[in-house]
Amino acid sequence: MLASRTTALVTVAAVLAVGLTACSPAEGLDQEISELTSKIENRSLDGFDGPAEALAEYDVEVTASDPVLDGETAAVDLDLSWHVDDEVWEYQVPVDFARVEGQWTTDTTASDVAGDLDEGETIEITREYPERADIVGSGGEEIVTERPVSRFGLDKSWITLAEVEGSAFRIGEALGIDADEFAARAVAAGEEAFVEAIVLRPEASDRVDADYYAIPGARAVDDVMLLAPTRVFARDLLGTAGEATAELIEGSDGDIAPGDQVGFSGLQKAYDERLRGTPKTTIEAVAGEERRTLVEWEAAAGDPLETTLDVDLQKKADRVLAGTSGTASIVAIRPSTGEILAAADSAEHDVANAATAGQYAPGSTFKIVTALALLRSGMSPDDTVACKKTLTVDGFEFHNDPGYPSDMTGKITLREAIANSCNTAMIALRDKIDDEALADAAASLGLDAEADLGVPAFLGDVPTPESETERAAALIGQGKVLASPLAMATVAASVAEGATVTPHVVVGEEGEADSGEPAPAETETPSAPASPSATAAPSDPAPLSADEAAALRDMMRAAVTDGSASILSKIDPAVAAKTGTAEYGEPDSKGAYPSHAWLIATQGDLAVAVFVARGKGGAATAGPLMREMLG
Repeated sequence: MLASRTTALVTVAAVLAVGLTACSPAEGLDQEISELTSKIENRSLDGFDGPAEALAEYDVEVTASDPVLDGETAAVDLDLSWHVDDEVWEYQVPVDFARVEGQWTTDTTASDVAGDLDEGETIEITREYPERADIVGSGGEEIVTERPVSRFGLDKSWITLAEVEGSAFRIGEALGIDADEFAARAVAAGEEAFVEAIVLRPEASDRVDADYYAIPGARAVDDVMLLAPTRVFARDLLGTAGEATAELIEGSDGDIAPGDQVGFSGLQKAYDERLRGTPKTTIEAVAGEERRTLVEWEAAAGDPLETTLDVDLQKKADRVLAGTSGTASIVAIRPSTGEILAAADSAEHDVANAATAGQYAPGSTFKIVTALALLRSGMSPDDTVACKKTLTVDGFEFHNDPGYPSDMTGKITLREAIANSCNTAMIALRDKIDDEALADAAASLGLDAEADLGVPAFLGDVPTPESETERAAALIGQGKVLASPLAMATVAASVAEGATVTPHVVVGEEGEADSGEPAPAETETPSAPASPSATAAPSDPAPLSADEAAALRDMMRAAVTDGSASILSKIDPAVAAKTGTAEYGEPDSKGAYPSHAWLIATQGDLAVAVFVARGKGGAATAGPLMREMLG
């Protein structure tokens, strides 16, 4: 019970106690007042399942005034405060009590205290949201905004009932949807209904058969919808919005009503309240056609959500992936700010938010992390290492990629080992790197850190190895090491920036570089998941130094000029990169494992990761995509 009401009741009891005897006519009145206020606050008073039912789902606070006695009657003023969404409806209601055969009673119902309804009136609450706010990109460029669409379907008012099923079936076939399902919906709809079959953008109108409009009852209604520039534009990242489902309404505790437009996924869901704004809410007393406004609050428009997405770059990433099959992703980050400029997934991706939240073995792109750990052990890019054709660790034979150049075996420099991606050289140096050093190097490059984008995100996992073989595999991005395309783009961005980059996609929610001086850019800037394992990384990783970043950039540049990423060598402005191939799953009948294809690259103030879930190799499969992206 509220403090204000408790105080009032104490006052009531005190007043009644003064000058009264045990047989005073006021005896029991305070209890009756308390019971009434409790029933109102609990919405258990008669009428909350009837005329005042619309208010029953909202909280109310009730305070009773001191009673005014007049013989066998008493008058009490009730102050009610209803909490309707984010508004408060306050008013006062007089309530009469009568003493009958020594007992105080009241015939007050919810109709009396819920806006003082007249006979035959009921409470109705309506909410009208303003237009949902836009999602915009870098510089305020429109991304999700009202765009023209056509709603194709059957207008039953144009035909006889006998024609409905046949016309609906033909419409379904003409639009390429399940004709039987659409026909069943059309038959079940009201006699005058327009039964929507599909909504298409103007550019998709060519999928409609030319004879569509010859079908009796076939109709297309022009409309607008909040849509991104294209159907695939950052689809998982932006998410979707639409009319609230029954399930969402039921689980919203009254916050969502039928007809409300809500976000279902992605940024639309994460920032739903911001984008929806505040509705115009009206509480009315209704009797037939007569309506009486009891209280009304005006709407407040939602706030546009400004993202860091670069519209042109995102469209380019979508185009690059358009011809790929299976799961493939591209993520682009601006190293100097951590802004995510593009996060694209292929049309057929089988993991939601694969670009930002997919969990995959990063393969040899992870050698940038291993290289940093080796630099911190005292090595330099010019130090000699041994690159063998194979290397056995605890009975498991590691080998280089089948296409590894034979002239880069034997004694080579660390720079050459990274540039050409020698697995055995990295594994042979495992005694120089303990588990904590590897995890610390990963964290220094932004991998294996938490990401709060407002959408599902995963920045990697470098678990503590459970065997010597696992330790060896981790050095080449295999075993239990996991990363997302976002994570590996972050690694590349951190190398380019010379500081740990924290990616973000919503303007105003920027992360800050952990420490370290920004390193000079090499060139001008061109126009489902498993739970992470325990890691050995300290909570506060060592800062990435300018010298470390310069050495890593040097080795990544060598991969382009003299190594496995030579497919990017003719791109201007110049590029630094690292390829990666990661075996996964079960081998085929010939003992060959399927493999992920990776390529990460930097070009001035741009860092990009390209990932193809099933490919022939980083250079062969991801290389052409990266070349198209940066060229």
